[in-house]
Amino acid sequence: MLNMGKKLKELRIQRNLTQKQVAERVGVAISAISSYEAELRYPSYAILIKLATTYHVSTDYLLGMPTGFTIDVSDLAEEDIALLLQMIERLKNGKKQ
Repeated sequence: MLNMGKKLKELRIQRNLTQKQVAERVGVAISAISSYEAELRYPSYAILIKLATTYHVSTDYLLGMPTGFTIDVSDLAEEDIALLLQMIERLKNGKKQ
């Protein structure tokens, strides 16, 4: 959980959110967000998931675990997701169309 507070603050600022706005989105008091950012407290698992969802990052990222890049494809059709996966595989293999 090293530097989780720094990450939370950077993500909040990058998205032009106040601590109050984040607190309202995840359902905690403003003081809790302040404490998380100052690393005086750490969020529960449920709040950690809500924070990750709010900032569109993985919980692994917030916890400092090595992660890959994630893309939210929840609004895409299955065939569009399949196309993206094919493109990614081609790029990984160094092939160009």
